[in-house]
Formats: sequence, C-alpha cells, structure tokens
Amino acid sequence: MLTGGPLDVLTGDYLAELTMLILGRDRLKNPDLGYAKTFLRQLEEGLGLAHERGVRLVTNAGGLNPAGLADAVRALAAKVGVPVSVAHVEGDDLTARENGALTANAYLGGAGITACLRAGADVVVTGRVTDAALVSGPAAWWFDWAPEDHDRLAGAVVAGHVLECGTQATGGNYSFFTAHDVRRPGFPLAEISSDGSAVITKHPGTGGVVSAGTVTAQLLYETQGVRYLGPDVTARLDTVRLGDDGADRVRISGVRGEQPPPTLKVGVTRIGGWRNEVVFVLTGLDIEAKADLVRSQLAETLEDVADVAWTLARTDHADADTEETASALLRLVVRDPSPDRVGRALTSAAVELALGSYPGFHVTTPPGPAQPYGVFASTFAPATEVPHTAVLPDGTHLPIPAPPLPALPRKPAAFPAGSLEPGALSAPPAFEARGSGGGAPEGVGGAAPAGSGAEPRETVRAPLGALAGARSGDKGGDANVGVWTESAPAWHWLRDTLTVDRFQALLPETRGLAVQRHELPNLRALNFTVTGILGDGVASGHRFDPQAKALGEWLRARHLDIPVDLLPPAQDPAPAPQPAQGPAPVPAPEGTGP
Repeated sequence: MLTGGPLDVLTGDYLAELTMLILGRDRLKNPDLGYAKTFLRQLEEGLGLAHERGVRLVTNAGGLNPAGLADAVRALAAKVGVPVSVAHVEGDDLTARENGALTANAYLGGAGITACLRAGADVVVTGRVTDAALVSGPAAWWFDWAPEDHDRLAGAVVAGHVLECGTQATGGNYSFFTAHDVRRPGFPLAEISSDGSAVITKHPGTGGVVSAGTVTAQLLYETQGVRYLGPDVTARLDTVRLGDDGADRVRISGVRGEQPPPTLKVGVTRIGGWRNEVVFVLTGLDIEAKADLVRSQLAETLEDVADVAWTLARTDHADADTEETASALLRLVVRDPSPDRVGRALTSAAVELALGSYPGFHVTTPPGPAQPYGVFASTFAPATEVPHTAVLPDGTHLPIPAPPLPALPRKPAAFPAGSLEPGALSAPPAFEARGSGGGAPEGVGGAAPAGSGAEPRETVRAPLGALAGARSGDKGGDANVGVWTESAPAWHWLRDTLTVDRFQALLPETRGLAVQRHELPNLRALNFTVTGILGDGVASGHRFDPQAKALGEWLRARHLDIPVDLLPPAQDPAPAPQPAQGPAPVPAPEGTGP
C-alpha cells in the first residue's frame, strides 16, 4: 500500500473476537504483552517508507495493551532511525468490572484517534475500537468534522466498514469470483470527500476488482438491521447509494446518520472449559451402520462428559475410484469444565477401538490432550462510564467526552433517481462465470418484474446462487447472511420469495432459532440474522463452520423454483483470467481525503 500509490492515512485492523481471547491468554503469561506482535514486524520494514511519504499510520494492534505497543513503536523507531511521534488511545479495558472475565473491552469510536492526529501524531495505536473507527477517526481529523456532523461521519463509517476486511472488498471471498482474476487481489482504499461520500478503489496495477458487487458484499458483512450502530454515529444502511465512478471505482453516497446510542458494546471473553475431538474415517459400504457402531461403543465412556456432539459428513461417493472419495468423516467433539474428562484418556479410548470396531477403522490424527476453549459474549455499558482517553505524543491524557444523549431518530430522506439504470454496472452474466453482480446503482425501483400478479411464470429448479450473491459472518454466537441480486426484477422476486420461513427451509440448521429479516432496497439486498447458531462464539468450536463464513454459500447452493426469465442465458465458459496489468500509479483526485 505504501509503494503502490498515494496515501494520506494507512490503517490496520488486527482485532477480532478470537484475537481478543488469544491476546488475553498472552497477557496471562506476560503482563507486558497483550498486543499484536506481528504489527511490529511489519512496521520495521514500513515505518521509514511511511515517514518519507508523509503517511500517517492508525492501527488497533494495541489490543489489550495500547500503551505497551506505543512504547514498543517508539523503541523500534529509535532503532531504525526514523523520527516519528506516537500517540495511543486507551480506556476501553473494562475487565475489572466483569467478574471472571479474561477480557472485557468496550468498542470505542474514532474521536480519540481524531484527537491524536490533531496533536500531530504520526502513528496512532488503539485498543478495542470499532473497525470502522480506524477510517472515520482520520476522516474527522482531515476535514475537521464536529461530533454533530452525523451524515458526514456516517459516510466515513460506511467507507470504513467496506475497508475493514481488506481484500474482501476487492474480490476476495466473493460469490462471483470466477468472473475475475482474484489470485492476488489488491487492498482497497477509500477516497473520502468533505461531505462524507467516498469512492472505493485500489492502487492501479493491483489484482482483483472493485465493483458494485464486491462493495455490496462487504456492506452486508456482519451487519444486523438497517441501523448500523456505532459509538460516534448510527449509520442508516438503507440510505446507502452506489454509483459507477469508472473502472475499479465505486462511489458511495447519500448515507444518512443519526445520533449514536447512549451505550457502548462491550465484548467479553472467558475461558469456557476444555475441548477435544476425534475424526473417524468410514470407508466404502454401510457408512451409517459403521457410524452407529462407533457411537454405541463409546456411549458409556462419554456418559459423564458435559457436552458431546457427533457429526457425520457424507463425503463418500458410490463406486469411487479413489479411497478418499469413498470415505465419510464421523466427527466427535467433546467439551467439559474438567480437562481430565476430555483429555488423552478419552481420545485414547476412542483409538483403542481400532481392532474391535468397524472394518477399515482409522482416524485422521492421533489422540491428543484437551485444549482450553473460550466463549464470547457481549454486554453494554453507558458511554459516560467508559474512560475514553487520547494519550497525545507529549504524554498529555485528553479525556474524550461521550456524545450527548440521542433524540428521536429522523426518517430517511427520499432520494431522486440517478443517472444509471438498474443493471448498468455489469454485462449480462453467465451461469457460473458471472459479471460483477451486486448492489443497485442510483435510482433503484423500476417496473414490477415480468409475469407479476396472477400471470403464471415458467420456472426451473436451480440453485439460488444462479441469481443471487451472498456473504455471511459471525457476531459472537449469532450469524448474519446478506443476499443480493443484480437486477430489479430479480430483486422483486428475491424480496417476495426469500421469507424467513423459506430461509429456514433452505437451511434446516436454522430451524428452531430466532431469524430476523431486514430489507435494503437501495442495495437490492436482504440481510438475515440467525440468533444463537454459533453457540458461545468462534473460540468454543461449536460448529463445523464456527464463524459462519460459508453459511451464505450453502444458501446459494440450495435449489428452489426460479422463474426462467430471471436466469442469465447459458454462455461459453470465460477464458482463464490473466494476471492484472495496469497503468503506472496516478495522483488521487483533488478534493479527496484519506
């Protein structure tokens, strides 16, 4: 990012729910740790470049110990001979208030970052802030926004949300990846304007793609509802408009903001107990009977274990021409407060069945000791009770006041139709090698789909992914699945068809759980939140896909009756993508910010 083109601010997001647990365990071993050590290794190479080019660095790599990382950055700067001023943000650590917690950290906003940059910091280190604050904080500094500039701040928060997962905005983890060369996607950047609008793009000559589809996918990622709550502002996702601004350039505009809530989210991690697992390989015939035999043979051994989960994955194929494709996997996962009940004695007992169980008995790995697992939960704290503090380069501790209490939310404005027609952002897609797909440009709406009302439509049984993209992710024990279409007719059909009941029918593992559906017409998208599907969060190892990263792709693979007139025509396979070749870097347009 430093060598590929011009930048004003380079951000780095190092924290996730699982990361906080890992850093908490590091801090138990050494109180001087608790920050992302990988940041220092990267900084050793990049600090000089950033200084030469006048690029400010803002990162949440401070984790549980931002002051410690700030000191380490100063020591590194002295070692490599680069004169930089360093500041940090603290006050998020509320562990002492949560009895028995390993970590408890409030999600701070960007105001502390803004204060550090205003004081002349070249490097700003934070602990737990919202991911988007790494962008909205510098934008507020660059344009001197006030806390009451809600629309501008909301625009920067949306841009920050698009950037926070790096190459997920440039073709990584993208439903329609076969249409683009995504072997080495470049990192995204945001050209933010003084009104809070932004253009999402990437450095010239880098791989991947920035399209309405890739931006839409990231906008839907790990969000819940149309109001994106944050400590500085509440961004209205139902007001986001996307527009084509040229090759690999998507403009985000129209974002409206409301006052933030009076409370801050607090992420709490705890050591939940001990876990272990054994994966049995079942080959050939009688797969179900073989699985039943193993379960019955271990039933007595598992009687006193607190939590036992068996999963049979039928990866086997009939008349397979390789042994691996003739095999299924039977996974045993055990969890208990005591390491003795799920330790090596239990896994050894499973492996000792080898000579007296099903034919072809073997396991994927040898028996191992129990491992601790963590659980994640979120709670809330009044913003006025969290000591958000900017520690400036000269050592001054500057308290950051909480925003005033919110008033009643205002209604979103009605936006006029834009210059782009629905579907104008990409060519007609093929079934597998589709075009960029994705969110609606300005002027969403249009006529009702062909065949609406009582008129019958010809349908064909096909996967939902033939028509729609999806992206999913985790929020503690909950998961979200965002689904979007490219055209207005497809959106009308999706909106009417993919109800909560249909969603749960397509994904039977969500039955019995609370599922909420939210409509985002400007993006031609639906967003589903599934409560409790991930148990105690990623660190507990509750599911095969513990962060729900593939839940959306499972949904896309499910078949239902789709109107034939909505499906793209069959096309010849697209040629293999070639490595990206682009022009030399060019300066950023005038009037843009970080």
